[in-house]
Amino acid sequence: MGSRYDFATIGRLPGPTDNVAIAVRRIEAGTEIVYQGRAFVLSHTVLEGHRFAVMPIAAGEPLLSWGLPFGIALRDIAPGEYVCNQPMLDELSLRHLDFPLPPAPNFRNWMTRYVLDEETFQPGTQVPRYDHERFFFGYKREGGRGVGTRNYIVILGTTAETAGFARALAERCQGMAAHCRQIDGIVAVTHTEGGGTRRPNNLSLLLRTLAGFMVHPNVGAILAVDFGSEPVTNQMLRQYMEEHNYPLSHVLHRFFSIEGSFQSALLQGEAIIRGWIEAVEGMRRSEQSLAHLKIALQCGGSDAFSGISGNPLAAYVTREIIRYGGSANLAETDELIGAEPYVLQNVRDLETARRFLQTIERFKTWADWHGHTAEGNPSGGNKFRGLYNIAIKSLGAAMKRHPEVRL
Repeated sequence: MGSRYDFATIGRLPGPTDNVAIAVRRIEAGTEIVYQGRAFVLSHTVLEGHRFAVMPIAAGEPLLSWGLPFGIALRDIAPGEYVCNQPMLDELSLRHLDFPLPPAPNFRNWMTRYVLDEETFQPGTQVPRYDHERFFFGYKREGGRGVGTRNYIVILGTTAETAGFARALAERCQGMAAHCRQIDGIVAVTHTEGGGTRRPNNLSLLLRTLAGFMVHPNVGAILAVDFGSEPVTNQMLRQYMEEHNYPLSHVLHRFFSIEGSFQSALLQGEAIIRGWIEAVEGMRRSEQSLAHLKIALQCGGSDAFSGISGNPLAAYVTREIIRYGGSANLAETDELIGAEPYVLQNVRDLETARRFLQTIERFKTWADWHGHTAEGNPSGGNKFRGLYNIAIKSLGAAMKRHPEVRL
């Protein structure tokens, strides 16, 4: 006879109307679970982070998490059944588990294009701002660059071709700031774009992103590195910043082209960084309003618990920042696909809702150009840790928006 547990000790419901729950630990087949005064027995061993039914689900009905669908039942599902789709079973079959898996999936993925009802659309309400200020100690930057929470010296590889040099130079210079109290580090910023001989098709986006790094308020000084012969060069970056009025003159910077040997270029770069140490160390924190804070809510290596633990916590912190006048960027475009019903429950206006959905559709189109779909987003590790498909992954990611905070 298996063990017997009260549901609260082994499971969590993301939302009160959900019909499937998340196992907070591995639960063995045959375990009896008492839920809302009724008992049921697990049909199979359920891995930590995976879901099992807590209510009867008829064939064709949706499986719900956070009250929203992520799958459709292929047959009647009884309480205690391990809910699984084919991609999850395929992934788990590679893991050499010590227990048998269900022989077939009992749900299929739910994925449908969200249609905005503009006739019934109602603008959302924003969480009210506090009537008092709060402060933090940050680096106020000139030229409208904002207020930094850190003070870095950055070595920026303008293209993928100088990524190795940027990392090598950053490592070489680490000791320079070891005893500096105002310098948070000497770091390399690298990426995978602009290599080879062809101009990248995302050139404008690439230049805009690099320009943003150049004047980011967390940057005390920045060295942009190229060879001068790539499809994207320092000269193009400087020209882009001048044409778009970036406050380049208000950040300690230099555009450096590698000439000669790798080692000689490292020595030149090291001399430049060494010459900046005193100036960057001289930059001081001062009391600044929380209204200057901008929070980026990125993917943190998601699993089934992200949407019921870390992400709601991030949402709460963000709500408080917004109540003091700050702002936040919500998640990644492809990790909100499938969560549109939640994201658009509270949105500023119709135009913002349209822009959000247009961004989603644009991403889907770009993925399709390369022979991929948004449904392929969850990795093998995601599936192993209970994120069966893009809808359930996106619903968890969307929990970084507090319900009281509007898009």
